[in-house]
Amino acid sequence: MSELLLELFSEEIPARMQKRASEDLLRMMSEALKAAGVEGANARAFATPRRLALVIDGLPDKTPDVKEERKGPKVGAPEQAIQGFLKAAGLSSLDQAQVQEDKKGAFYVALTERKGRATADLIAEIVPQLVRDFPWPKSMRWGARSLRWVRPLHSIICLLGGKIVSFQIEDIKSGNVTRGHRFMAPDAFSVTGFADYEKKLEAAKVILDPAKRASLIKESALKLAAKEGLQLKEDEALLQEVAGLVEWPVPLKGSIDDQFMSVPQEVLTSTMRANQKYFACLDSQGNLAPRFIVIANLVAEDGGKAIVNGNERVLRARFSDARFLWEQDRKVKLADRLPKLEEVVFHAKLGTMREKAERIAKLARALAPLVGADAGKAETAGRLAKADLVSGMVFEFPELQGIMGRYYAKADGLGDEVANAIAEHYSPLGPSDDVPASALGKAVALADKFDTLNGFWRIDEKPTGSKDPYALRRAALGIIRILLESDLRLNLLKFGNADLLSFFADRLKVYLRDRGVRHDLVDAVFALEGQDDLVLIVRRVEALSDFLGTEDGRNLLAGYKRATSILRIEEKKDGEGAFNAAPDASLFGQAEEKALGAAIETATSEAKAAVMREDFAAAMGALAKLRAPVDAFFDKVTVNADDAKLRTNRLKLLARIRTSLHEVADFSRIEG
Repeated sequence: MSELLLELFSEEIPARMQKRASEDLLRMMSEALKAAGVEGANARAFATPRRLALVIDGLPDKTPDVKEERKGPKVGAPEQAIQGFLKAAGLSSLDQAQVQEDKKGAFYVALTERKGRATADLIAEIVPQLVRDFPWPKSMRWGARSLRWVRPLHSIICLLGGKIVSFQIEDIKSGNVTRGHRFMAPDAFSVTGFADYEKKLEAAKVILDPAKRASLIKESALKLAAKEGLQLKEDEALLQEVAGLVEWPVPLKGSIDDQFMSVPQEVLTSTMRANQKYFACLDSQGNLAPRFIVIANLVAEDGGKAIVNGNERVLRARFSDARFLWEQDRKVKLADRLPKLEEVVFHAKLGTMREKAERIAKLARALAPLVGADAGKAETAGRLAKADLVSGMVFEFPELQGIMGRYYAKADGLGDEVANAIAEHYSPLGPSDDVPASALGKAVALADKFDTLNGFWRIDEKPTGSKDPYALRRAALGIIRILLESDLRLNLLKFGNADLLSFFADRLKVYLRDRGVRHDLVDAVFALEGQDDLVLIVRRVEALSDFLGTEDGRNLLAGYKRATSILRIEEKKDGEGAFNAAPDASLFGQAEEKALGAAIETATSEAKAAVMREDFAAAMGALAKLRAPVDAFFDKVTVNADDAKLRTNRLKLLARIRTSLHEVADFSRIEG
């Protein structure tokens, strides 16, 4: 068994592409080996700014022998068919074939055996094809080469069991040589295997594992900030990006001029993050401190002073621009920006952002009483929610939309409630994002999302398959989360297009599935008429789930399935709805019929009353009382009696079981 080591060494690979590239390298190599009948162990891939690397343990020295059986024509078939078979199978005569028999008669079979080949020869074929087919989002050609790669490819290490696997891709020959850090260890060196490769890379100032680089960056940056009693602002995405920019991370601390600290801290952190890839520092109260952490890619002789000075100088220029935008934006009130929204198209068929703002204002006013918010303030916040889109700051930093609106609203004297609602109305942006905290924020957020969904449904621009260019699934899930996590009672059909109900049902299944709730129970409740109150729907689903988790619930479901199965068969004979009328109690001849009839009346009455007062647990409890009489009925009573009247009456009794259970859910939608 041998170890495979592969390194593809190039100019700098964009950080955003590295993770996917290492995954693709691992997948493509593993699939190619598996297709040839070869599998290794402990396969793993790595990426640094200048290299993709792969190691697979436990590869055999040769591929397995393969036996193939090719079925030919029948014995006695025309000569032309036989000659075609011999040629295709690589046989010189029928003497080399075997004769086998099946139900259709005797036929020729060619048995061939392909001997295994050296795994090194297989890899020598796989790697060049893999390199040519590699799925970079963007690639380039350089010099006289026809090869496309993300950046110029310089060298390839390919070792199997410590020996070079020889092949050539244009003018690049495989070997055992690589290079370390571009500045601190640029000389070439040879390696004998993965352990030697990783060790020598680290000695050459390259940390191969991106997870290790990220961990080192975080730990050392935290320590550097802690020296001044500061904390590091958590930013996992930035951490991963920076880990993809350096091979030998060296954190350094810089200072922010006090003159810039009056600019909103979100502006400063966005500037540092987006433009410079700096980590922000926070004081003990969680406010932005006048310090930042920059990750250098080398150990400087002066301890990093020149690097820090250079970065501080660049940051001053960036912050000066940001402060200018902040000061200019505050000269125009949010309300005065509304006419400018007429120049921003929301969607060609749905009008401008100004028109959307007016729709949000109207909807927010209608929603306000239902969420406990002031209607007038909701209308104001809804109308101004998108106004910061035409500010200089949001044009420069789109991720600050809403946040800047809050600052501008406060500067305009609109008060904290309206300002916070403007900031919150985009929430939740994802499954881990919080829903709006304020009632006013909930009203505006719901209005914005309802308007978006209603509009795109009206023009028939619905999500299809995995495509959702307008993030409509996220909008629906946002509405679901706001309502459920805030326990808000709202009828969807009052504010949403009727066709949206099934879309909300699908999104609710996704939301509840992540919490361990079965999708069929959601279907069972949504199938009832008039179910558009998500809070009530979830309460029903939870009560139904609890009920079906009991022995009574499981047995009653089984009885329901048996009753509806019989009804389905008999309704095909007598017609749909033939047994929907109430059964005639005077025809109940057996005690079990009488007991079931009485139990159904009692359970239906109690379940209806419980549903009316929204006590779904009590409704399920009422239905549980049907379990024993249903079991006894099926045990003692023959439904399809010879007497036609008795048969019809007993089928009507079964239909009453169905009707009774449908008071709380459509049990036909429940699996199992």
